[in-house]
Amino acid sequence: MNLEEIIRSGESETVEFKESFNDAVIEALSAFANASGGTVFVGIADDGTVKGISVSQKIIPQWLNEIKTKTDFAIVPIVEIESADGKLVACFKVPEYPVKPVAFRGRYYLRHKNSNHLMTTDEVANQHLQTLNTSWDYYLDREHTLDHISLEKVEQFIDRANAHRKNPIKDDPITVLKKHNLMRDGGITFGCYLLFNKEEYLLSDINAGLFQSETIIKDGVVISGDLFQEIDDVLTFITKHINKEFIITGKPEREDRWDYPLDALREIVINMIVHRDYRSPSNSIIKIFPDRIELYNPGKLMPGVTVDRLLKGDYLSVMRNKQIARIFKEANEIEQYGSGIKRIINSCLAYNLPHPKFEEIAVGVMVTVFKATQKTGVETKVKPVVKTKVKTSEAILSLLKENPSLTREELAMQLNLTMSGIDWNLNKLKKEGRLKRIGPDKGGYWEV
Repeated sequence: MNLEEIIRSGESETVEFKESFNDAVIEALSAFANASGGTVFVGIADDGTVKGISVSQKIIPQWLNEIKTKTDFAIVPIVEIESADGKLVACFKVPEYPVKPVAFRGRYYLRHKNSNHLMTTDEVANQHLQTLNTSWDYYLDREHTLDHISLEKVEQFIDRANAHRKNPIKDDPITVLKKHNLMRDGGITFGCYLLFNKEEYLLSDINAGLFQSETIIKDGVVISGDLFQEIDDVLTFITKHINKEFIITGKPEREDRWDYPLDALREIVINMIVHRDYRSPSNSIIKIFPDRIELYNPGKLMPGVTVDRLLKGDYLSVMRNKQIARIFKEANEIEQYGSGIKRIINSCLAYNLPHPKFEEIAVGVMVTVFKATQKTGVETKVKPVVKTKVKTSEAILSLLKENPSLTREELAMQLNLTMSGIDWNLNKLKKEGRLKRIGPDKGGYWEV
């Protein structure tokens, strides 16, 4: 993309405009270094008007030296001088830094969308841990010892892992803990205690409730225990309060259909437990309403990950709790890092439900799953229905209603289809008059 195209596109996660060189330029470069990299164009106003700058042989080395001395770890960007509208523009380009976070005048900034944000203490700590290729759950828990761990639960983990391994684990529980670094230097890690504790632990509580309305609670429970048990306890509470229908398929055996796909709910709960910020005083919260389920988890998205990127699959999976994630994967609770969101969406669409909603709220993330319809009157636990299979074309329309700007590639990724399959369905929908393309391939949108 040339400079004129960049100016037309405006500021973004990787582009910043500045009229002149000053501290704001260095702040932006530090924010880019802490995110996925970017370029600051000096000589361009915020609205894209090219103002131009004066450049001499001495000024560029002076700028570079000022950037280097005001940042820690020191930033040394690539500088190029380009021309636009007959005026000179300085382009300062910096990659994502491998050692984070980078500070500017003792403060840490992070690029989010098209602006720079002052990082919180947690964000600074998380970036530092990532640089060390470790995480909070790896550190030794000084309050608990091996006496607080259930070796029987470790044996249960070994059985789970062996059920899916070609080469079974034959070590005793203590050796397994040591090999996974869950036990070392005579102590246990935070991750070890959360995974295999004997007693309830307040910092891993999950509050679950059944709501008749926004303010009226019909039932509630505080779920606390080891992380594996919490998965089962949460799903037990949810299935207690949602409806199940019997589906007549023509086969000798009947099938059960819940209000929501249980595989999607389980995936969401596992994500909550694995990605939760256990240093936060807040609890995970699950609210069951007549028309939806809200699942809130303390712990914002990791640096460089946004809700848009989650939905597009355009991100690298970064684990807040690496030890916990590794043990869950060994136990086959996680299939593949970074694939959970896609499976949740596909399960809901295949179930003929609306697209689930993902959002950052306060200091955490909330996922909302919706029922297809809201029942009225007296509900029954047994209702014969005819099983239907959601068509690919209907799933495409549902996604485009939610986000008309989705590209063909994004549709293929979310529905796990080939590009030719997406093209065939799009052309079919357009011929039927159910879908219309407004504008060009780039910059346009879909009208359902």
